[in-house]
Amino acid sequence: MNTKRALDVVITGLAALIWVPVLLVAGLAVLVFTGRPVLYRSMRRVSNDEVLRIVKFRTMVKNAEALVNRTTVPIENEVRFLNISPDSPLYTRVGRLLERCGLTEIPQLMHVLRGQMSIVGNRPLPENVVAALRAEYPTADDRFLTKSGLTGPAQLVGRAELTDLERLTLEGAYCRACVQRYSIWLDLSILLATVMIVIGFKRAYTYQGVLDMIDRRTRSRRPTLVRVIAEADDAMATEAI
Repeated sequence: MNTKRALDVVITGLAALIWVPVLLVAGLAVLVFTGRPVLYRSMRRVSNDEVLRIVKFRTMVKNAEALVNRTTVPIENEVRFLNISPDSPLYTRVGRLLERCGLTEIPQLMHVLRGQMSIVGNRPLPENVVAALRAEYPTADDRFLTKSGLTGPAQLVGRAELTDLERLTLEGAYCRACVQRYSIWLDLSILLATVMIVIGFKRAYTYQGVLDMIDRRTRSRRPTLVRVIAEADDAMATEAI
């Protein structure tokens, strides 16, 4: 995984001129409009052998964690991942904006620099959500074969658009692909697609579209960046038909 770690450091370092000012402006906005705390801290599992206190911008009211968590909200429709609707009144006005712009997890780049997380990987999860998934799906731990990240395969579709099994399938497929034959182009494809979707230049992928991307990137040997972008465009065009 040395190549993956090197990619994290290079991208985080080169993009510092962008994400550091964004971090400061977003943090100031949270402070001015919603007060302290600016950051939300919680214990999350980031790999099979590590639970970490991670940070992100506080986008909800101050007592949101006590109101909505996997203990207080019953499992409905077989959904064990805790997905809070974007229009939930728990979100503050500035928090909803940060969520829409995909900036909530920007502070986690500090975890990336420390080697605790990766830029691309499955999202970290609270332990009670992990326990609920393990109770139903024997292969749930496959999603932790690589370190958690700021964005991953599930984010290309949208968490609310996937069943638990579909999300775990995507996340497990990504991790197994990284362990068996890591492809820098897979991470770059997911990162590029995430940015394009957030800024509205592309529509979200389908479940099958992401599976095909993982398969294509792990079979491909040395694709050029132009080919990566072209194939992403082809995949989106196919999904639109």
